[in-house]
Amino acid sequence: MKKYFPSSELIINEDGSVFHLHVKPEQLADKVILVGDPGRVALVVSHFDNKEFEVESREFKTCTGTYKGKRITVLSTGIGCDNIDIVLNELDALANIDFNTREEKENFRQLELVRIGTCGGLQPNTPVGTFICSQKSVGFDGLLNFYAGRNEACDLEFEKAFLAHMGWTGNIGNPAPYVIDADPELCNRIAKDEMVRGVTIAASGFFGPQGRELRIPLADPKQNEKIETFEYNGHRITNFEMESSALAGLSKLMGHKATTVCMVIANRLIKEANTGYRNTIDTLIKTVLDRI
Repeated sequence: MKKYFPSSELIINEDGSVFHLHVKPEQLADKVILVGDPGRVALVVSHFDNKEFEVESREFKTCTGTYKGKRITVLSTGIGCDNIDIVLNELDALANIDFNTREEKENFRQLELVRIGTCGGLQPNTPVGTFICSQKSVGFDGLLNFYAGRNEACDLEFEKAFLAHMGWTGNIGNPAPYVIDADPELCNRIAKDEMVRGVTIAASGFFGPQGRELRIPLADPKQNEKIETFEYNGHRITNFEMESSALAGLSKLMGHKATTVCMVIANRLIKEANTGYRNTIDTLIKTVLDRI
């Protein structure tokens, strides 16, 4: 018996579009580029040969068009893993649920999703301007813990080693991070030989969760120092950002292919930053467009 999705679980707008994104099933391409900033959608679309449609709702701006014969959807997610939860579930619904019958489609449609973003580097080999492809993500957000199959999808031994190193085991109030792998084929195709293959922490905030202290003291003042020195089976934490874990985790549970590529705009270790990164991020965009 097919699973039925009532209107309380899958909200469809009167025009036939999905609730938050305002995108209709036929408007979604199989190849999807995700960006955080709605303003960055135009930067990606500027390379398209043509544009089919464009829609904007809150922080979610979506455009589908073609690039060198490839049909691609580019979509802004805003900031944070909570927004990725909305975006991934609605994209998967557009691909794999019949909006007329509210039942799962007979044939599974797999999406390829690449997030293009910015991040903070945490190692000497990730100075400002470095492109990092997240092979693994450490989710500080807790999102995947709400979904069945979390343990089967995650790297539990890595999680145990990380928790032990941080001293977060068994203490009430400490984070419960999950560790998830990006799709290896997509990661190899996008990164090739010139990007750093990284382990990325997806933080649940920009300040305290990433070890930034303003007026409120940090619960663990040595958090970043411990993160920078962590090593497991040759892996070290390379960077901070805020979406990669939810993207990789939900995609893996749903059967889609996903990875995150970021440009380092600040290196926390050597205390340097660069906010004038538009030209370099455009190079990363063109690289992803050619390889997706």
